Amino acid sequence: MAAPDLAAILGVNPFFAGLGKEAIAAIAELCVTRKLGAGETLFLKGDPGDALYAVRQGQVRIGTGTGGGKRLTLNVLGPGDVFGEIALLDGKSRTADAVASEPTTLFMILRRDFLTFLERTPNVSIRLVELLCERVRWMSDRVEEATLMPLHTRLARRLLALAEDFGAEVTASQEDLAIFVGATRESVNRQLQVWRRAGIVDLGRGRLRVVDAAGLATEANSLNL
Repeated sequence: MAAPDLAAILGVNPFFAGLGKEAIAAIAELCVTRKLGAGETLFLKGDPGDALYAVRQGQVRIGTGTGGGKRLTLNVLGPGDVFGEIALLDGKSRTADAVASEPTTLFMILRRDFLTFLERTPNVSIRLVELLCERVRWMSDRVEEATLMPLHTRLARRLLALAEDFGAEVTASQEDLAIFVGATRESVNRQLQVWRRAGIVDLGRGRLRVVDAAGLATEANSLNL
């Protein structure tokens, strides 16, 4: 059942969805399954980008280290999330670490198998070029968002996205959230305290709970400074 399961995940992923059902099914047939224990490393920054991964069960934290020895979480990935798409095409070194937060099952597609598939299906290669162009445009929009949108909007959107993936209880430190939105921990803390007093979120050590999703959505759509 691995290939059908992976095809379902890829079918809703923006990078692959535009390829069509037949191509997605063929790509999914390339997959193998990999299991990780809690705390086990999938790859480290600098390792070769030799595979794509999709989370079937569990959770993977994408992070990096600082010069002072601190660990920074860049993203948290759960069931249905796909990562390493670009590694399928360029094979360059990983830019961050990936570590399982809990027992995790992954689908994996090796780069060498994917490139062989593309050699046999040039129409898929053309569509991938188009999708990559779309991703460049999307990244340009995100840079504009990070530059021009106020902190409360960026933070609200990130929390809503995390809550959609993992539920109302979000396991992330304020330092993690600050990295997510490109702000200082102190400014994130101030904004979270405002929302706590307004009954939008409830705060705890290393986690928070979204109490009023509608109120947070209003914050996410507000551009007032």
